[in-house]
Amino acid sequence: MSKRYAVILAAGQGTRMKSKLYKVLHPVCGKAMVQHVVDHVKSINIQEMVTVIGHGADLVKAQLGDVSHYALQEEQLGTAHAVMQAQSLLENKDGITIVVCGDTPLIKAETMELLFTHHEEMAAKATILTAKIDDPTGYGRIVRNEKGLVEKIVEHKDATEAEREINEINTGTYCFDNAALFQALKRVSNDNVQGEYYLPDVVEILKSQGEVVTAFQTSDFEETLGVNDRVALAEAERIMRSRINENHMRNGVTILDPMNTYIESDVVIGQDTIILPGTVLKGSTVIGTDCQIGPNTEIDTCQVGNETVIRQSAAYNSTIGSQVNIGPFAHIRPDSSISDEVKIGNFVEIKKAVFGKGSKASHLSYIGDAEVGNNVNIGCGSITVNYDGKNKYLTKIEDEVFIGCNSNLVAPVTVGKGAYVAAGSTITKDVPSNALSIARSQQVNKENYVNKLNLKNK
Repeated sequence: MSKRYAVILAAGQGTRMKSKLYKVLHPVCGKAMVQHVVDHVKSINIQEMVTVIGHGADLVKAQLGDVSHYALQEEQLGTAHAVMQAQSLLENKDGITIVVCGDTPLIKAETMELLFTHHEEMAAKATILTAKIDDPTGYGRIVRNEKGLVEKIVEHKDATEAEREINEINTGTYCFDNAALFQALKRVSNDNVQGEYYLPDVVEILKSQGEVVTAFQTSDFEETLGVNDRVALAEAERIMRSRINENHMRNGVTILDPMNTYIESDVVIGQDTIILPGTVLKGSTVIGTDCQIGPNTEIDTCQVGNETVIRQSAAYNSTIGSQVNIGPFAHIRPDSSISDEVKIGNFVEIKKAVFGKGSKASHLSYIGDAEVGNNVNIGCGSITVNYDGKNKYLTKIEDEVFIGCNSNLVAPVTVGKGAYVAAGSTITKDVPSNALSIARSQQVNKENYVNKLNLKNK
């Protein structure tokens, strides 16, 4: 098999996006468009990848890292000019080069693999990835000869009436014999209205030399969609979301309403988990088997165990164990670690806390900067008072502690194993193991006080 190379075109600013963010960095299902393309290219046995950068070069490099070499296109003078910037890195190498745009996030690795295979089988110097579309207006048409080889590419404005009836279009993705590509690029002219150098001209040059130019037609036009504005971005998001959801469902996940479920591309979900409507799963989230997530739940970059239920809640950058019950309306903030068999109930907020096995905070509590042991019960309205206006302090609640309702634990403080804290207490000192701590002022009843107050106010 020939060596394989890739050139990713990612230099354009994308003015039609009307955005401060460069076009190829706009996310689709949580991942930058160009990252989707690079990830797919990486998976098909590419020996060397060159990303052509221009606008936002440093940001694109920061996004992709060291998986690619980079070539700078300082002035954007067309697609052929962009590929030419990779000359110093690729020109003298034997093999096949795929050229793909960084704004085509939906193109599949399987399709690129088939494109390479077709190119090799046909012993072609150039192979164009094509697709059929009901309305090809505005696209370059693929004109084939009687043998099915490409005769020419005709732009819509230059096409005859007969050629405009052709619905096979150029998608802008190509495979080339690498040496032939860079030889032909030297002959590309910018003698056109825009004064730019266009990659389809390479096809014409190779045809004029009697070389074999062929086309491989993908059955799915949608995967060739190029994103040039926010409307196309939303369409790409819709298509990829549908693709992601379908993949999860075929792998044993129940998604009750796929149209209203938003799962990013790197999320992993175990079998027999049920995803309810309005759920948003983001980042590198991993959810175990037999869970129930949602409705109206957002989970971002969390590890969730098996048989866990999370309802109408939000969780971020945290670890959540198995057989945990969270919500409704709970908030798990970053750097929290929730062990197995825990209950986090309605209107409970957990932040940077370790929550031990079998422990409960059933409602209306804030547990921040805390270490909570096993089998702890935290009563309604109880909070860890962790911040003095300048610094955060740690609260330690050891195993089998009972915290009564509306208790304030003023950190730094430790409540020892098996201790009880009476409801309404404000704890400012450590509580020994197995002790009962009561820290509230003595109740005073003033008889007939209200009557006296009413007389005074008349």
